[in-house]
Amino acid sequence: MSDVSTTANGDTVWVEKDALIDRIPRSVAMVFLFVAVVAIWDLVTRMGWVSPIILPTPGETLADLMFVGGNLLSGDYMLDALWTTTLTVFYSFLIAAGIGFSLGVLVGETKFGERAVMPYLVAIDTMPKVAFAPLFIAWLGFGISSKVALAAFIATFPIVVSTAAGLYAASENERMLFKSIGASRMQILLRLKLPTGLPYIFTGLKIAAVGVMAGVITGEFLGGGKGFGALIRQSASQMNTPRVFALILYLSILGLALYFTVVWVQRRFVFWNKSDQPGAIG
Repeated sequence: MSDVSTTANGDTVWVEKDALIDRIPRSVAMVFLFVAVVAIWDLVTRMGWVSPIILPTPGETLADLMFVGGNLLSGDYMLDALWTTTLTVFYSFLIAAGIGFSLGVLVGETKFGERAVMPYLVAIDTMPKVAFAPLFIAWLGFGISSKVALAAFIATFPIVVSTAAGLYAASENERMLFKSIGASRMQILLRLKLPTGLPYIFTGLKIAAVGVMAGVITGEFLGGGKGFGALIRQSASQMNTPRVFALILYLSILGLALYFTVVWVQRRFVFWNKSDQPGAIG
């Protein structure tokens, strides 16, 4: 909906009005949505519409959440597993960011990268990533290296695409202005294209933060090890679905921590971007 508003100069402008649902405060909306989902979940399990082996009750899941939390706080084996997964996620994200940014600059700045490298990257990205897990395990073993390689492999492509797109974000007039004052190609890249493209680059990093989590857990689930993914596989093999749900929820906290760390860094370096003001998800 839109409404008519009059400015101080007497001009008439159209102002877009928020829908009624958009006027609800974020905190209220999030709490309401959470309560609604849990209520529906509880109803489904109480009515017996889904087997408890497949979908545990909210109460059972809460009990396992407390068990896992107590195990983590006591420094027991689950804390070691969480630390292993955290390190794997951290290393994978750093490697994906480094490789993705380098390839993105190559694709965005050179004809060779755009014409020769990019088609191969697209072809590789269309392949099912999970199918590469056995290969990485065969090449690198059952340790942390194979999980890092798989997760970085999954998360690299979004950074490549966003970096290349960011380098094209500067307008032709801006590039011509830099050329007219004698700026070199490297100066244009460092002082114009990269600062202008930072919002695009951080978008790719946020997508990669989500992809890294999926890659690490997939690697741990399929390739063993000592991480949370291995605990999920063990619990699933025992048909302990409340434990599986609890472990997944704690992993989501780890994923959110990485995602919002990227958002925090973006707000420090791209403070001029209006779409990233406090209150925005990212």
